[in-house]
Amino acid sequence: MTNLPAQMTVVAISKPGGPEVLVPESRALPVPKPGEILVKVAAAGVNRPDVAQRSGSYPPPPGASDLPGLEIAGEVVALGDGAKHKIGDKVMSLVAGGGYAQYCIAQDAQAITVPPSLSMQEAGAIPETLMTVWHNVFERGALKAGETLLIHGGSSGIGTMAIQLAKAFGAKVIVTVGSQDKADACLKLGADYAVNYKNEDFVEAVKKHSGGNGADVILDMVGGDYIDRNYDAAAVEGRIVQIAFLSGTPKASANFAKLMVKRLHHTGSTLRPRSNADKAAMVAAIEAKVMPLLREGRVKPLMDSSFPLEKAADAHRRMETSEHIGKIVLVV
Repeated sequence: MTNLPAQMTVVAISKPGGPEVLVPESRALPVPKPGEILVKVAAAGVNRPDVAQRSGSYPPPPGASDLPGLEIAGEVVALGDGAKHKIGDKVMSLVAGGGYAQYCIAQDAQAITVPPSLSMQEAGAIPETLMTVWHNVFERGALKAGETLLIHGGSSGIGTMAIQLAKAFGAKVIVTVGSQDKADACLKLGADYAVNYKNEDFVEAVKKHSGGNGADVILDMVGGDYIDRNYDAAAVEGRIVQIAFLSGTPKASANFAKLMVKRLHHTGSTLRPRSNADKAAMVAAIEAKVMPLLREGRVKPLMDSSFPLEKAADAHRRMETSEHIGKIVLVV
């Protein structure tokens, strides 16, 4: 690391609060430990967990950086013992924190080579989103070709990636959105039907567009009263996968008789606290089954907007409007 600067610019959380608490500061470069790499960040994805961490409701796991940022893309500039990547490699990686910075530590086993089909900004929008979709829709939800997937928040970064992957693997896709622009974006990506939840009941729409069967898999980031309605919208033997609670509450009044009668599975997960071994296993599965689609250009993130690192507060303001379609990234 002799040719690297001693200090770097980061965006830190000065105290729990609104976007204004995101402030640039100078910190020492981190040093990679065994099995780690140091990445000079070109782009960092902005995700809902970053907003939750900033507000004080999603603290980093023990040992992780206190800086926000869960996915990055950039160039490998230093190696810890045992790392298999090489200096100069262009990689994208899930990180447990620290992405809002000029340099960031990543686990060597979680870093994926950036294919030529992607720009560095697109690559920075992929790792956390892709791993969330892969694990929840395909591993936990066990979506199969010919089945119907219902995605709440279809125009989000996660939703737009889930649409593309589900279609690539032969599923039918129904999404919920809040505007015609968002519906159009989802349909353009391949969704079979878009429900505007402001003027259409998603339960009725799902039944209508699934031949009366309901959705085999439901990816829910809303929670609240959607939980009971998901049980109505689900097919027999359906799988509901919970990944967030954008309604503001994880609590709901639900009729669990539906769970029994339809033989439903309601599961959920969070990605950040998972072990490095778990994350490495997900990356290995993605390398084998999903990366060919990205290399061929059949799947790529839908980009909403980009902001300079120092303007991270503006990026958070954009996300909190919920007007974005696709991914928001910071450019370093």
